[in-house]
Amino acid sequence: MKKITWNSPVILSFALISLIALGLNTATNGATNQLLFSVYGGSLLNPLFYLRLFTHVLGHVNLTHYMNNMLLFLLVGPMLEEKYGSQRLLIVILVVALITGIVHIIIDPNSMLLGASGVVFSFILLSAVTGSKEGIPLTFIIVAILYIGTQIYEGVFNVDNVSQLTHIIGGIIGGIFGITVRKKR
Repeated sequence: MKKITWNSPVILSFALISLIALGLNTATNGATNQLLFSVYGGSLLNPLFYLRLFTHVLGHVNLTHYMNNMLLFLLVGPMLEEKYGSQRLLIVILVVALITGIVHIIIDPNSMLLGASGVVFSFILLSAVTGSKEGIPLTFIIVAILYIGTQIYEGVFNVDNVSQLTHIIGGIIGGIFGITVRKKR
């Protein structure tokens, strides 16, 4: 009988912690997202302000929001963790969280940002670069145009409480990381 393995520690831990955060948020009627799992403008003297710059990617509004992010995250993430290693993938997640958190606070400090979609978009663009040995892969260009172009269009023409800017920033970070790491190899 084959045993089940914890094959992708960063991806599985992230998904599990996000699920726990969702459960806590549900149990506290939104209080934990407000306190720990969303980013918004606040006092620079509050230590939780700095923690939230990273933990906002773990928070989700509801089960549908969580499932939409985790479907792609769990599909693409293990391949990327195997290819680039747990430490590098964790760095991508942390960089996306930090940059999207800071940009959000600068642009819209009065609203809350939460969810893993910026990280998911970084994984999508990173996966489009993966596997190519030289040059810029055509798949990367097509995926970048489709995903980032769609986000720009959605951001301009729709008001849906989804941060398209977070998706774009995440995608750019994933693409840059993939191209940079590939050149070093």
